[in-house]
Parts: sequence; C-alpha cells; structure tokens
Amino acid sequence: MAFHLYDTASRQIRELVPVRPGQVSIYHCGLTVQGPPHIGHIRKEVVFDVLRRWLERSGLDVTIVANVTDIDDKILAKGLEQDRPWFAVAYENERALHAAYEVLGCTPPTYEPRATGVVPEMITMMQTLIDNGHAYAATDGSGDVYFDVRSWPSYGELSNQKVDDMLPAEDAPPEGKRDARDFALWKGRKEGDPESASWPTPWGPGRPGWHLECSAMAAKYLGEEFDIHGGGLDLRFPHHENELAQSRAAGQRFARFWMHNAMLNLSGAKMSKSVGNTLMVSEVVKRVRPIDLRYYLAASHYRSIVEFSEESLAEAATAFQRIEGFVRRAARITGPGDLGGVPDAFAAAMDDDLSVPAALAVLQGRVSEGNSLLAGGGSADLATALADVRSMLDVLGLDPLSPTWDRGGDDAAYAQVIDSLVEGMLEQRQEARATKDFATADRVRDQLTAAGIEIEDTPQGARWSVKGS
Repeated sequence: MAFHLYDTASRQIRELVPVRPGQVSIYHCGLTVQGPPHIGHIRKEVVFDVLRRWLERSGLDVTIVANVTDIDDKILAKGLEQDRPWFAVAYENERALHAAYEVLGCTPPTYEPRATGVVPEMITMMQTLIDNGHAYAATDGSGDVYFDVRSWPSYGELSNQKVDDMLPAEDAPPEGKRDARDFALWKGRKEGDPESASWPTPWGPGRPGWHLECSAMAAKYLGEEFDIHGGGLDLRFPHHENELAQSRAAGQRFARFWMHNAMLNLSGAKMSKSVGNTLMVSEVVKRVRPIDLRYYLAASHYRSIVEFSEESLAEAATAFQRIEGFVRRAARITGPGDLGGVPDAFAAAMDDDLSVPAALAVLQGRVSEGNSLLAGGGSADLATALADVRSMLDVLGLDPLSPTWDRGGDDAAYAQVIDSLVEGMLEQRQEARATKDFATADRVRDQLTAAGIEIEDTPQGARWSVKGS
C-alpha cells in the first residue's frame, strides 16, 4: 500500500508512513454537544469512517479517537435557556450524536473521551506551558490562564498567517492578556456559573478552554506523536492552530498530518447551529433513507464544498438506488456471495488522497458491466461482478446486503413476502404467455407496473425491480 494524503500543514500530497508500522492513529475533533448533529457535522463522521474502512481494508490497524466537548460556553448557555443542568443538555445531545453514527452506518470511534474526563491532564499541561515560558496566569484576578502566542515563533504555521495580521482572540476579554491574540487555556469561574462547571486548579477554580481539551485528550489516548489530526475546515483556525502551538510548546511532536474536510453549505452559507440553517440528521432520515443520505455525504471529494439542496440529495438517492438495484437483482440470481478484493483502479483512486469520486466511477463502470451480464446471462461472470461491486461498496460503508443495512426483522420479512408475491405473479404471466393468453399476461404486467414494479424480459426469463432502483 502507498496511501497518499493532501496534508493541510505542508500543503502538498505526502505518503502516509505511520508512526508505528502497521498501525494508524487518528484524532478528529468531535461535536461540541450544545445541540443535536446536523448533516454538516455528520459529513465529517462519514469522511473519517470511509478513511478508516479503507485503511483497514489495506491491512492497517486503525485507532480513531473522536472527542466529545461536553463543557463549553454554549452548553452552559443552553442549560440556562432550558432551565436544565448543563450536563443534562450535553448528555442528551451526545446520545443524539451516537444515534446519528448508528443510523448512517458509521463505526463508533475506538475511544470517545469527554473533555470533562481529562481535567487533571489539562492542569498538568498548563503547568508545563507556564514552566516553559509559553503560558501565564492572568493578573486581573479572573483565574484565567492564557497561551502567549508571541512566545511561540511558529504560531500561525498551520493557517499560514502572521500574528500581526490576526484579529484578537474572542474567547475572553482582553484585560488580563499580554496580547489580545493570546487564547484561553483555562477560564476562571465567573459569577453565575454553576458550581458543577468548575474544577480546582493552582490558579483558581474554573473550567477548560476549548483548545486545551483536544490537546490533552489526543496526548492521553494517542501519545505525544500520532499520524493524522482531522476535522472540518472551519476548525483549522483558530482551534487547530492553537492545538498545534500549545502541544508543540509543551514538548510534544503532536500530529504528523492535518486532514480537513470542506463544509456542507446551505444557500451559500456554512451549515451551523448558530445561523439557524440546520438540517438535523434525525429529521432528514425521516424523508430520505439513511443509506441514500450516506451516499450523498460520501460521494464528493472530502476537500470539496458541498452545496446542499433537496434536489441534489434526491439525485444522489436515485444514483445509489441504481447501484443497489443491480446488487439486489444479481443476488437473487447468484446468491449474495462473499466479498473479495477491489479492482486496482478503485484502490488507486482511494490511495490518491481518498478520491471517492474517482473510486465511484470505477464502481459504476462495474455496475454497468454487471447489468449487461444480467441481460445476457452468464451466472459465473455475474457472481464475480457482484463480488467486486459489493467489495467496493463495503469500503464506502454502502453495501446494501451488509448487516448494517440489511438488518432482518420486520423489514426483511416484509421484503420476503413482496418477493414471493411478485414471483408468483410473474409465473402466472409466463403461463399465460405460454398458452398465448396475452390479455391475461398484459393485465398481470399492468398490475405490477401500477404497484411500482418494473419488468424486464430477458432470454433467461423476466427480471423485476422496484421502480427507481
């Protein structure tokens, strides 16, 4: 394997050579759980799920850490607004995140730490930064602790900025700062803050700053150097820039690669809770099948902006249903078979900066070949085509015959009944045609068509599919 990734830090394509041979360690910033996830959030989860699946398919052992930020100004504000404990708000939305993972077929992270679970590590890291001359306690009695950006000459390297060109950090008032661009490592307890949202430190009680949380969690679960740090492009500055600076200033090597997925936009604006243009996962899957939504989120290159519209979502669903239609029709003839390897062209696309669009072109070409085999016969070749298509879909988390999507139970029983009824009617139609009772044969076909069933007559007999699949 020679997997190449566009690295945001170096701004070039580089080959991934893991810190530990055969093992890939990934940290990507999870959700700040002040609200349930929208499809803009979950695009990142799908991107990193596909990355994980491909690296594992390539023979690597993958460890993924995705944190949960469960203490934050916005979470505290939501608690006050809803007259509920802040931790109840955070936990409710964490559960909504897990539900979104499951409904879209994302494998859970290897570890999913909460920020509130690593406060001791944060305090230790702050002390190290102060001892190294890169952080200081505010002198205004606030209990805040700040990172001194001018003490770190490389500050701005990730986002390619100079300190003098940056705007003031908005995470705390400037009164206690040496420089308005210094960012908060720790926020001293303010009047009105819940006592439960405060931890004791040598500099006074308070709670962590957002950036410090991720550095502490990455170091605890992945060590002082790991392979890939990822997240949405909107996190590159200031969040990831600040993580990089404080971790390196504390003596860590930190991330070797930085991987950022582009945004999912609605009407030209980034989809976010703050501007109210959200589309919650829990609502979208009420009108679109989850597997179709996953295809929509996975189909574009991870570095490409996706302009969301209901029309583009419907087009993606139709495109996937054509692929799914081949899989289900072929499986009725050959059986589901086993997964195998993937075509070389597919592997080359995935190894080239996770180029899913190019990989899908290979997959769709194989589906076209498979549909020709369906029309012309040849079950051995059809079984091979089905195995190839299912193997490629499995990498993308989209194999409709996998237990993730074909879960059995009531849906499977319902599908089995429909299959039996349709096959029975097709037998009646065939018998009518054999006796030249074409009126009956046409009536049966019309009944099936009215029910949304498409019929295709082939030399091997009638094939059927649900309209649109």
